[in-house]
Amino acid sequence: MPAPVLTPDQIRQTIARLPRVPLAHLPTPFEEAPRFAKRLGGPPIFIKRDDCTGMAMGGNKTRHNEFLLADALEKGADMLVWGAGTQSNNCRQTAAACARLGLECHLYLSRAAHNDDVQGNLLLDHLLGAHVHIVDLPLGPALDDLLLAKAEEFREAGRKPYVWDRHLGRPRAAVSYVLSIVEIAEQARLRAIEPSAVYCSAAGATGAGLALGRALLDLPWKIRLICPIRWPWDTPADIANVANQTAELLGLPHRLTAAEIDIRQDYIGPAYGAVTAAGREALDLLAKAEGILLDPSYTSKAMAGLIDDVRQGRVERGKPLVFLHTGGTPALFAYRDELLHADH
Repeated sequence: MPAPVLTPDQIRQTIARLPRVPLAHLPTPFEEAPRFAKRLGGPPIFIKRDDCTGMAMGGNKTRHNEFLLADALEKGADMLVWGAGTQSNNCRQTAAACARLGLECHLYLSRAAHNDDVQGNLLLDHLLGAHVHIVDLPLGPALDDLLLAKAEEFREAGRKPYVWDRHLGRPRAAVSYVLSIVEIAEQARLRAIEPSAVYCSAAGATGAGLALGRALLDLPWKIRLICPIRWPWDTPADIANVANQTAELLGLPHRLTAAEIDIRQDYIGPAYGAVTAAGREALDLLAKAEGILLDPSYTSKAMAGLIDDVRQGRVERGKPLVFLHTGGTPALFAYRDELLHADH
């Protein structure tokens, strides 16, 4: 028996059973980018402005944190142990949320992803009162293990840490992007448009939530995920697994397979966080056509994927495209030299 198609209200009612703390400015704007679309010579393009979620210049992680930090508070946590790269948008938004909620925030940041110059997101981490620890570990399993070990040290010292756990945290974070695709569907309907695809920089919880939301609503659109990083695992299978764990968390029967996850690694460049010529072109085009800024690591590479699809005729003629802008603006300042000297 096929899984049922849900309405937006049914999805919201299902998700309302989970603890949630209000942090984001929602719904985020849904804007047409006509000058940008004209420069590409393709279909109409709309931008879902999740760079406008609030929390220290916004981004997709603020949606995640509405559910993750509510879980932390419900479990009696008095501090967070989090980690990523030195220019992590996630950690910057999490530090801001901790400040608002009165939680001590410890960030373990890998300089392997970028240098440790106190600029961009890293500067904001300090201004927001986070305890910043710079480490020489790669992103992925090694850093995840360090976070769990540090949390255990705090626990043994009598603290109540809430720690980023890739296996337990991502399904709860993905719930927020089920709601995001619901917003997009409603905003598209108000505009009387039927997009052919939604493009987003994602390789984890955000992509899983979008894919699951598409399935719940039975949307005919593609969810085109542009991978910003090469993980040491099967990314499509991992995202499908997170989507299925999210459905299970919500008590829903829907299940996805790896074959249903549309994700590409073509636009990462030589390494995570490296500025690419295609990404730089995308950043320039959108900034100068619409006054909207992309970031070097994530959104510029996702937009490069959209641009390439339009130019290569891989999109449905005349049908609108949606670009989900996941934020990252502060990182621009930390990439000054790379952006000024990048070929474009």
